[in-house]
Amino acid sequence: MDALKKAESYYVAMCNKNFDEMASYVHPNIHFVGPLSTMDGKENVVEAAKNFAIFFKGLTVREKFHSTDSENKVMLVLDFDCPAPIGLFKGASFLTFHEGLISRIELFYDARPFETKKDQIFNQE
Repeated sequence: MDALKKAESYYVAMCNKNFDEMASYVHPNIHFVGPLSTMDGKENVVEAAKNFAIFFKGLTVREKFHSTDSENKVMLVLDFDCPAPIGLFKGASFLTFHEGLISRIELFYDARPFETKKDQIFNQE
């Protein structure tokens, strides 16, 4: 399975709350960068993704691209269907692959709707 398909499958598995499948696409040494948190390690990233998944009921991968100079970089444009008051939530995910697994996720989105839920998602101490 190529990186583009794996990237999409990662988010589809998250949407379907199939966290074991989702984790199967993640490198043990993953690095995550987002507007609300930066973290390392598969366990931390998968747990944050599980916590985030409770905030949306559907997900559409609107566009998907892979780097023309490297098949190991993928960009997805995502629409999350969240309950009110958030509603449609748009974002982008830039993923890098190493050894066939997602080794870096950098998210781009307006974090304001989730600022009050930050501790729930990322288990900040």
